[in-house]
Amino acid sequence: MGTARTAVVLGATGQIGTAAVERLVAAGWDVRAVSRGGGGTWPREWGVRALTADRNDDGALRRVVGTGCDLLVDCVAYGSRHAEQLVGLGGELGAAVVVSTFMVYRGDPDAGGTRYPVPVTEEQPTVVPDDTTYAGGKAALERALWERAPFPVTLLRAGMVHGPGSAIPREWYFVKRALDRRPVRLLAYEGAGICHPTGTRNLAELILRAALRPGRRVLNAGDPRPPTVREMAAAVDAVLGCESEQYLIRGPGAPGLGRTPWSLEHSFVMDVSSAERELGYRPVHDYAGSLPETVARLVDEVGGREWREVFPALSARWGRTAFAYEAEDRAIAAGRAAGQTIVAAGP
Repeated sequence: MGTARTAVVLGATGQIGTAAVERLVAAGWDVRAVSRGGGGTWPREWGVRALTADRNDDGALRRVVGTGCDLLVDCVAYGSRHAEQLVGLGGELGAAVVVSTFMVYRGDPDAGGTRYPVPVTEEQPTVVPDDTTYAGGKAALERALWERAPFPVTLLRAGMVHGPGSAIPREWYFVKRALDRRPVRLLAYEGAGICHPTGTRNLAELILRAALRPGRRVLNAGDPRPPTVREMAAAVDAVLGCESEQYLIRGPGAPGLGRTPWSLEHSFVMDVSSAERELGYRPVHDYAGSLPETVARLVDEVGGREWREVFPALSARWGRTAFAYEAEDRAIAAGRAAGQTIVAAGP
């Protein structure tokens, strides 16, 4: 019986890292789970080694890698500095899988950078690497690793990440409305746009497939059959047994008035066929298929408490407008009176 392959997962207690650790362990890998807090709730029988390291500490990173590993999974890499850290590990790594983002893609400048081909392939131009913006920092990370990494590296461009364990669970936008038995959903851009989601279990499966076939590549990582915002809202309602009426706004809406976390004027859809073709990747679920687990976790986490205390990062991002029901009702009434702005539609 051969020795198990070894993997180091950076950001192991985060949303993506947790799923990656679980998938690698299930596939027989010996995993070192690295996080700033060094925690983790891994079952003892998994044999996961929970290690503490600050991602920005070069020495700490080298210590957790130790004498080497077959695979390093970096869920929290950002910017050229982190790329240089990984490059500096040199021959200690057999291969690496690094999580990037779909935000590196550059849109049509004639449309204000918000319009993209449908679907977007990996050949689409990217933004200028600059280490000053999130997208620019991820682009800088990608370029440095692509040009200088002395080991095989797979860069995964994830969409809107979702799944259990998020500190900023976007699904709460619809889950809370369903729990409140809110009878309406306001949806900007008529709820027709698509902002490609990426489930953590799908991303973890792709990480494993890339680990089994090391290479130098960039791949889109997204769920199959990405839904429109209207379909997302209806799918959450279905999980919680809630019925609601959708009101479609013909424009961008406003914070708390139809502008959901996924609202886009122009859809962003990724072509994920390269991952299927090159790695034999098959998704674990589509967006709707992932919701029962995610919704159950959200309901359990909140458990009747004030949601802003449970998800402070989400509260800070949304401010106090996300669930302004009285303002929604006024907007619906005004739209009905005008007969133009808001149009009632079935789910």
